[in-house]
Amino acid sequence: MKRIILFIIAATMLLSGCKKYIDYSAIKLEITNEELVVTSTTATLRADYSWPWKVVSIAMEVSEDEGFANAKSFEATVSGNSLTVTAKGLKAETKYYYRMRLNMEDGKVESETKTFVTTEYILPTVTTSEVDYISATTAKCGGEVTEGDYTVTARGVCWSTADNPTLDDSHTVDGGGAGAFISNITGLTEITTYYVRSYATSSAGTVYGETRTFKTAAYILPTVTTSDVNNITSTTAECGGVVTEGDLTVMARGVCWNTADNPTLDDSHTVDGGGAGAFTSTITDLIGNTTYCVRAYATTSEGTVYGETRTFKTNNNFSFTVNGVSFDMVYVEGGTFDMGATTEQGSDAYSDEKPVHSVTLSGYYIGKCEVTQELWEAVMGSNPSYFKGAQNPVEQVSWNGCQEFISRLNSLTGRTFRLPTEAEWEYAARGGNKSRHYKYSGSGNIGYVAWYWKNSGDETHTVGTRTANELGIYDMSGNVWEWCSDWKGDYSAGAQTNPQGPSSGSKRVYRGGGWSDSAGYCRVSFRGGDFPDWIHNSYGLRLVLVP
Repeated sequence: MKRIILFIIAATMLLSGCKKYIDYSAIKLEITNEELVVTSTTATLRADYSWPWKVVSIAMEVSEDEGFANAKSFEATVSGNSLTVTAKGLKAETKYYYRMRLNMEDGKVESETKTFVTTEYILPTVTTSEVDYISATTAKCGGEVTEGDYTVTARGVCWSTADNPTLDDSHTVDGGGAGAFISNITGLTEITTYYVRSYATSSAGTVYGETRTFKTAAYILPTVTTSDVNNITSTTAECGGVVTEGDLTVMARGVCWNTADNPTLDDSHTVDGGGAGAFTSTITDLIGNTTYCVRAYATTSEGTVYGETRTFKTNNNFSFTVNGVSFDMVYVEGGTFDMGATTEQGSDAYSDEKPVHSVTLSGYYIGKCEVTQELWEAVMGSNPSYFKGAQNPVEQVSWNGCQEFISRLNSLTGRTFRLPTEAEWEYAARGGNKSRHYKYSGSGNIGYVAWYWKNSGDETHTVGTRTANELGIYDMSGNVWEWCSDWKGDYSAGAQTNPQGPSSGSKRVYRGGGWSDSAGYCRVSFRGGDFPDWIHNSYGLRLVLVP
């Protein structure tokens, strides 16, 4: 009995120490219910299997080589007797070999080899949206992108005036990826037909959406209004305007002016920056007592737009201040007049006032009043006058002394003053182109306009205290004689333009009479003269300014 028990134990130990043998070559692995789904880069196998032995893992091997050299292995997801295997990172349009493999405790079992072919790459899809917000230079368009197998790195729209625009034409870049987007189309030309389509770019190239067409509108030009003219003097004024930009950038703006209607940039004009908004311009180099037309403008790449025209008239006066002393000049508009002993001078006229002859003068400025003692002293530093009074006319000055005064005045002001020519003096005394043909400057009654021997009290008087003549000029009859630039000589009968008088002589002309003279010497055509270095307490001066 004991021997039997020992045999059983030994047999049991012998049997338990022996490893169970499985003949794997006899095992057949078959894929059932095969569902192979193939794309351009993946292949997914869904299948059932049945095998009584314990399986450690199930995998699919995929290779471009039938011998499975360099094969890639992809493990399956197992649920009961169902499995799913997905191979990734494949090439498009490529033939692959694949097989299933059972990894068991003591070996592996492989299925038969099968094949599949990957599909073409799936490219992005692009649609082009409608074009809207169309102006003369801009529009909006966009699209929607659906990504395929490739990441979209850039998207936008491209446009041209020819069909089927590409990235070689004008285009936008509005990010990347899938989804909807909107692009701003700029730099367009008015009233022009354009073609536009959306695009999406990936590593596989560029895909385009459908083409749409649109036509730009006409340019919205700037609007310009001209402001009122103010701060008017005899030579300057201020004007400006307001500019509202349209589709085009305003590159220059300002005002233009002339003495005719509708001034343009061909006339005098300012440039006061660019852009929209209000601005003010300073108008310069005007002529006194003259009517001007002015209007604002705005210039773009498409031309110039003008505002409404406004008119203004410059003042007669031009003011200067020298060392604290101010004085006014009156503008005398050019014209033609008869110089000499004209009819209203009557029997008082002398022979040197004849013959009456036609003279044409250009415009100029002349002193509103005679040079005062205050002004002379401000320039020269001293007062030579016999009858003292800051606002009385300076006297006891020679023609030569007047030249020195004028030279210093020009240095102080940077202007060109001088003595009037004899013709300029007489034309201004007669009232210029506003003349009423008076015997004296401003009246036929000398008492209204002149300080002379009957009313002066044997002395000079404050300038500008009698009645002015037609141009607003004072004391051209009486108070003091006024030196002129000419040498004294005989008149000629021929017509003259801007005459300067004889080229030489011994005496210089003076005009207008003085405080000690009778009415006959205060007439507008009377001519006096003296040596350039002589002085008298009735010799003074009046200035002319060259425009």
